[in-house]
Amino acid sequence: MRLLIIKRDKLGDLLLTRPVITLLREALPSAEIHLLANDYNAWVAHDHPALARTWVYPRVRHAGRLRPVAALRHLPLAWQLRRARFDWAFVMGGDESHRAIQRAIATRATRIVAYASVPARYGARLTDPLAPPAVGHELERMVGLLAPLGLPSAPLSSPTIEIAPRARDFATKWLAERKLRPAHFVVIGLGARRAKKQPTADQVTRWSARMFDESGIATVLMWTPGASDNPTYPGDDALAAQVLDRCVAYVHPFRGPIDEALGLIFAARTSIIPDSGLMHFAAASPGGVLGLFADPLDSAPASRWAPRGPRARHLEAPKRVAELADDVVLDALRPLLD
Repeated sequence: MRLLIIKRDKLGDLLLTRPVITLLREALPSAEIHLLANDYNAWVAHDHPALARTWVYPRVRHAGRLRPVAALRHLPLAWQLRRARFDWAFVMGGDESHRAIQRAIATRATRIVAYASVPARYGARLTDPLAPPAVGHELERMVGLLAPLGLPSAPLSSPTIEIAPRARDFATKWLAERKLRPAHFVVIGLGARRAKKQPTADQVTRWSARMFDESGIATVLMWTPGASDNPTYPGDDALAAQVLDRCVAYVHPFRGPIDEALGLIFAARTSIIPDSGLMHFAAASPGGVLGLFADPLDSAPASRWAPRGPRARHLEAPKRVAELADDVVLDALRPLLD
């Protein structure tokens, strides 16, 4: 049996797919499992031992710009996928994705499984449409897509990932330059698509001071480069500057690429990060994470996107993370500092 998992979402979404791939391998040990992902997120799962192959397609639009050459590269890939003759294709995600369904149909897989609210819009090629779930965590929603296989129920593991050696080497060097020791600092992240999920500069300053005064633990401040009004992905330069302008010696700034950020996160005692892909990676790190959420009625709620892992915790504010009292945050963080 040859299966194809299609995943066109962000980095954290693909990280959450890794346990589903593991579940498939355990339930169908003789199956040949393939992954179709894009040139932005494919690295998150390419090393999964259950995958026979990772197919990578280029994004036609990147950073708001069209890439005509990328569109041409889709043609030979589509032909190769058809020749692979997949028995099953799964549009892996917790909700309907029109583009991913069209991509699955183009593979000509014998059976195609996807969430679809109006299956008729896709025609008979969508052989196994399922009603999009109204509740549930993203992990359980994705497992629900496997129902047509008739698999027996089995426990689902938490997402795991091994970071690259170069990321660990970078963290070792970066920490040594600042006289920081592994597991003697906490990462506080600022990056979030919605400002309501971000801590304020005053909160970051107070949390850092409390951790340093009570436990001698330093802070590494991480943020997304750019302006907050960037339409592609809001940046946090202005918010980070509000923290760093206070010139606190035990707050160390870091603004860099994802692999270097992961090196530091995996060396940290723990992390405090708003709802984002980086939060899910931190949940898979040895130190775990305290994820920050807000306004569940208006944006992605913790009930669907909370971090998963043995050292993953989260808090959800009614409207804004700024409403969370310091004692509430630090009490939730304390087990992760032990």
